[in-house]
Amino acid sequence: MTRTRAGRVALQLVVPVALVALWWWTSAGSTSTFYPPLSQVLHSLREDWLFKQVGSDLVPSLTRFTLGYLGSVAIGVSLGVLIGLAPRVRRATQPVIEFLRSIPPPLMIPFVLVVFGIGDGSKVVLIVLGAMWPVLLSTIDGVRGVDPLMLDMARGFGLGRRHRITRVVLPAASPKIVAGMRTALSIALILMIISEMVASTNGLGFQVLNAQRTFDSAGTYAGVLVIGVVGLVVNMGFLVAESRIMRWHRGSRGLLEDAGTGRPGAAATAAAGSAVVADVTAGEGVGW
Repeated sequence: MTRTRAGRVALQLVVPVALVALWWWTSAGSTSTFYPPLSQVLHSLREDWLFKQVGSDLVPSLTRFTLGYLGSVAIGVSLGVLIGLAPRVRRATQPVIEFLRSIPPPLMIPFVLVVFGIGDGSKVVLIVLGAMWPVLLSTIDGVRGVDPLMLDMARGFGLGRRHRITRVVLPAASPKIVAGMRTALSIALILMIISEMVASTNGLGFQVLNAQRTFDSAGTYAGVLVIGVVGLVVNMGFLVAESRIMRWHRGSRGLLEDAGTGRPGAAATAAAGSAVVADVTAGEGVGW
């Protein structure tokens, strides 16, 4: 098992190491302003981003990213559950949703700056406006896909609306919700950088743009590397959290595949619904 994991990690490192070696070889001795040697980029990375600009630029960027992402998840899941459970609301809001989500978020920058000012609030709002759509649409799709049999069983066992949503609907829709959250992660990171390139005095995006405007190519490349590392770390953290939270989902899929079904059948769904509702009623004290 250890050898397999080590081989998997080694395989994942082959391409990055090869790309770095190729970059070092092709840029060595370069005199181009736009393609500095990798050694200069690493020097700039060490001088600027190791502790010097962490508190003044990296921390504010991560704070805006975190607030914007959490806000987009909260709004997307809340509205998605409401719209997914109410067919009339879904039909009434569909034109508005399709219209708003087709607007590129960067085009909202002037509007956001006028309404919310040039502070951190406008940057967080821009992230929310762009990153909420994958979560919202995935939540609507996941809620609509909940087996009606499970909802009927929950009603039959006397569960209230709140318990049906928290103990039946959300767990059943969670695979699609998590998929939308992962898509929103990269969108939030991109919008964090874009928002800091306009009317800003700090942040990753501001420093990259400032280095580009002052023809500091090494500093520009160093900032891009920092952004890439942040994205890699955030994505890996999300995958670790997802693997723990959604372990039950992978386990249920594995059991069904062992049974030779390949997908949830009626009997399996009914059994899962009975188990969920029984657990809820036992934990919440709902009478049979």
